[in-house]
Amino acid sequence: MRQLSELDASFLYLESETTPMHIGGIYLFDAGECDRPLAFSTFVAYLRSRLHVVPVFRQRLKEIPLRLGRPYWIDDPEFSLERHLAYVNMGEHGQKANLMTLASRILEQPLKKDRPLWHITFVDGFRLGDDNTGNEGFALIVKLHHAAIDAFSGEEIIGKLLEYTPEPRPITPPRPWSPRPRPSEERVMLQAGANILRTPLQVTSLAANAIEATTRGLIQKQLRKLPLPLPLFSAPHSPFNRQITANRQIVAASVELSRLKTIKATLGDVTLNDVVLGLCAETLRRYLISEGAGSGKSLVAMTPISVRSNSLRKATGNQMSAMLLDLATNEANPAQRIRRIHWNAVASEPYREAIAADRLTELLPSTMLALSARLYSELQIAQRYRPLFNLPITNVPGPQVPLYLQGARLVQQYNTAPLFDSMGLVIVAVSYEGRLTLNFTLCPDVVANGDALQAHVAESLGAIEDAVHRLGTEDIAEPAPATATQSLADDAMAIMEGLLKRAMRRFRA
Repeated sequence: MRQLSELDASFLYLESETTPMHIGGIYLFDAGECDRPLAFSTFVAYLRSRLHVVPVFRQRLKEIPLRLGRPYWIDDPEFSLERHLAYVNMGEHGQKANLMTLASRILEQPLKKDRPLWHITFVDGFRLGDDNTGNEGFALIVKLHHAAIDAFSGEEIIGKLLEYTPEPRPITPPRPWSPRPRPSEERVMLQAGANILRTPLQVTSLAANAIEATTRGLIQKQLRKLPLPLPLFSAPHSPFNRQITANRQIVAASVELSRLKTIKATLGDVTLNDVVLGLCAETLRRYLISEGAGSGKSLVAMTPISVRSNSLRKATGNQMSAMLLDLATNEANPAQRIRRIHWNAVASEPYREAIAADRLTELLPSTMLALSARLYSELQIAQRYRPLFNLPITNVPGPQVPLYLQGARLVQQYNTAPLFDSMGLVIVAVSYEGRLTLNFTLCPDVVANGDALQAHVAESLGAIEDAVHRLGTEDIAEPAPATATQSLADDAMAIMEGLLKRAMRRFRA
């Protein structure tokens, strides 16, 4: 048995009829160079031969009675590949717009919990052009539950399933697989009891790490005189932060990655991720202004960050840290905004590196975590208080070489992330083959005129390039100055630093 982390389990507890918690992908393949279109039966045989590279595809959840502990992943003795696949032929309606509408309807439906938490729809009759004159192809609509993967491991899974050469890989017989015996109820309860006994030690360990992280962060901020991290529940109200429904819409826009790299090189001391966040910020600012919803206050994003390279603890699941980031949307100059985003990100770095998101959730037992997640939604806490952040933005680096499936080339991918209470918009940025795609998953009943986001992306990139061209070298060299309030806060924290150090020594003694 492999137990879910508290972070993984929280995605189960947050799920409801209007908030399915799975990550989605829409993959478009060009079969124009193939001798014949890929048949659905061939795809099934190919996938069956590759199941061994993704063990979680044959594992289902085992719940703990009374939620005394987090669920476990166990082998599904009744696993059937066919229960996770569907076939759709679009016929005369094979345009991309119809495909995206179909994908939105499919991704609205939650995954069934009585089987491994994934599903793939094979879409036949798809044409790559805007009309029926484009190359013949097919599409895959993929759903993977967030409890099993994060956006980063999801990309790794797709990379393992696809091929790196246009020559089709021979489809071999599937490797023999025997599911491990299902654990008895007695063993599950004994394991849950042992975990409960360990919980006080986990909380003590987390408290010590939290104090150390805070002290270390305060020291670095005092030395660098950087802005303080944002206080909790300080994000402004926005049109994105309202009660959502089950309806979903997928909007996407692609830009050349080379244009973003040129902006990064011109601005100097910023990262490519800063530029991507700057593009998102300018797009959101233009959208709010066009909808007459600009408040003049800066939006706050939650940006997940993979810690997989720092802590290779498991092959899948959620291995993320996260930080709250001021997007500086109240800054009129989009080039200066990217610099401010960079300095805001640097300011949060000591905190996001110190404690990963999965460790933060260990403060709560499973029953309390499930209850708090449910109460957060049912009591509409997000509607009564200012939001913790306005939207999540995830930037996932993808392969820069073409991928194939039995000779058909992957030409475009769109990725979606789950929405939850008071979060009607999420952005997932994915790069592939020299292009970056901004994927907007939104609830159309909350985010009106979502289609306009696509045009705003192109306009925003042009505006950033113009602003960077006009920006003088002297404006780039120095960081954004700290305000008087920030400097006074730093001085106050210098006093607190000594108190925290003494408390830490007393705690360990």
